[in-house]
Amino acid sequence: MATIPQERQSLHVETALEDTTAGAIVVGGDHPGLGIARSLGRRGIPVYIVEDQYCVSSFSKYVTKVVRVESILDERKTVDAVLEIGRRYGLQNWVLFPTRDEHVAAFSRYRSELVEFFRVTTGDWDSVEWAWDKKKTYELAEKLGIPCPKTFTPKSKDEVSALFPRLPLAIKPAIKENFFYATGAKAWRADTAQQLTSLYDKASKQIKPEEILIQEIIPGDGNEQYSYCAYVLEGVPYCVLTARRARQHPREFGRAATYVETIEAPEIAEYSERFLKAINYHGVVEIEFKRDPRNGEYKLLDVNARTWGFHTIGFASGIDFPYLVYSDKMGMPIEPMRAKPGVGWLRMVSDIPTAISDFFHGSLSIGTYLKSLRATRVESVFNWRDPLPSLAEIVMLPYLAAKKYLG
Repeated sequence: MATIPQERQSLHVETALEDTTAGAIVVGGDHPGLGIARSLGRRGIPVYIVEDQYCVSSFSKYVTKVVRVESILDERKTVDAVLEIGRRYGLQNWVLFPTRDEHVAAFSRYRSELVEFFRVTTGDWDSVEWAWDKKKTYELAEKLGIPCPKTFTPKSKDEVSALFPRLPLAIKPAIKENFFYATGAKAWRADTAQQLTSLYDKASKQIKPEEILIQEIIPGDGNEQYSYCAYVLEGVPYCVLTARRARQHPREFGRAATYVETIEAPEIAEYSERFLKAINYHGVVEIEFKRDPRNGEYKLLDVNARTWGFHTIGFASGIDFPYLVYSDKMGMPIEPMRAKPGVGWLRMVSDIPTAISDFFHGSLSIGTYLKSLRATRVESVFNWRDPLPSLAEIVMLPYLAAKKYLG
């Protein structure tokens, strides 16, 4: 694996000596944000959480302060809120972490404004846009020779009709947050011509028509879905973890993983490194693939330019991603690392109903389920050293479900 150039190491050490007291601002207090807070908080690094609703991070002993704001969905409002909080509490030079795609877009587009006050972990827009806009992701993947599902961008209903012979198909957004918050879904399945036409019309009312993608459906559930997770320095991955989504919900178009296990997956590593080098990416990233059981080919689905939902699996398998991000921004050297395989991550509150459904569906056996429990080394929220967030999540489940899926 590559090593960090000597001149970069020297710069890191010099910068680290200038300021070793800066904390972190994490925008989003759900379990991904909680994972960041725990990673940094256990090292004595102060952590502020910015949220627009109640969150489990509020109950963590590793969180210094939770600040409620009007909105962290709107890009401009989020940027303004973060800057106002930074000035109000004297958080200059603190490290700024996003946890959702809309934050990535906001911090990247307004990066020049934010870097005047914070250490911004999100890269330049000319790099990040290739991950944020899935239409551009697939276009670049095709140019680079990286397999991806056949994807169509119809401009009219006539062009939608021309796709009837290719059914079944999925309707999904090029920019997922607008679609997700409006529908609670990652994608819709169309098995008939009537469904495809109806769902296309429905999608057109939620997002811009030019953002609608119609895509072939790759057979299989989470067992065929893989993730390449890395910390990348100027297009070169230094710390790498590959994993398989053994269980997810919904089963076909997984909105979120419920059980994940680290594995060795050299096939997706080569494709991922090619993509990251092409966009000169810098930062933490998760690239999702699905293995096509019809030909064994791994096809690129998604690129997340932020910490992902199960990023805490990294700490249990040897790579603490949030602390890598913090270290890089604080000027400390980054050592190349590769995650240990066979380590499991579990999100219990959603995995129990998912596993029950999979039992009845015939896609999960008792033996496989018990084996996954034995492999589990980290739960998304529960932690013996910081138990209150898990207790709070149980109490807050109706509220969290309503805000995420109904609100």
